[in-house]
Amino acid sequence: MKIRTVGVVGAGQMGAGIAHVAAVAGFDVVLTDIESAVIERALEAIDRNLDRQIKKGLLETSQKSEALGRITGSTHLAEHRRADLVIESAEESFPIKAEIFRQLDDLCPGETIIASNTSSISITRLGAVTGRSGRVAGMHFMNPVPLMRLVEVVRGLETSQETIDTVFATAERMDKTPVECSDHPGFVSNRLLMPMINEAVFAVAEGVASAEAVDQIMTLGMNHPMGPLRLADLIGLDNCLSVMRILHDEFGDPKYRPCPLMVRMVDAGLLGRKSGRGFFPYQEE
Repeated sequence: MKIRTVGVVGAGQMGAGIAHVAAVAGFDVVLTDIESAVIERALEAIDRNLDRQIKKGLLETSQKSEALGRITGSTHLAEHRRADLVIESAEESFPIKAEIFRQLDDLCPGETIIASNTSSISITRLGAVTGRSGRVAGMHFMNPVPLMRLVEVVRGLETSQETIDTVFATAERMDKTPVECSDHPGFVSNRLLMPMINEAVFAVAEGVASAEAVDQIMTLGMNHPMGPLRLADLIGLDNCLSVMRILHDEFGDPKYRPCPLMVRMVDAGLLGRKSGRGFFPYQEE
């Protein structure tokens, strides 16, 4: 199947990033959100990030205007009727994602592939709320999308090989490296990453070391480009907590129990970079 138009549902940081790389790759893009202000902020962020790529010599100035011209923003989900592939990038909540999938299933032609950018929710369950489970897959992009090469491609129980092949080809055209995994809680990336972040939070909570020291040990000692706590701030502590709760609920294993400090910080609104403060302050950045 040839993909010409890519729909993106959700114009937050991840959705904006997906729209960015899709437009640069030459796809027509429909970017939707329930709030027009969110779409406006997304388009402004895409504009800024394209400028960064031009300054780094990764894009020509003409490519920026061409990419922006390919993106249409809307608050109407029905605009995705013309998309060949729709990538849902809404809040990490099964009820919210499932309702979007139901609506897209009703709105889009039968051949349209519906993918989710979920980092932990079952693709099989999302596919089951539609009448096209064979044309449902996971496309888990990494943050920040324009910079990170990986797309974790998740095969649900009934996802067809044709769908997987189309998703792979689309990701490669976006200059990404698709890697397939099966539909299990957290897939591979977050099944490994989130417990590490959670354990780093426990280390701070138990007084083993400061947040700064934990990150310094992991960057200098393990050659990680970013410490786990600064990475948690980048991802959003609320998102980290959501994934840990999904892992805990799905596996029923106490090793996935979210650290109480993470829960308290989310309750306090200390979500990381997006709120201006998490384990580190960001007001000046």
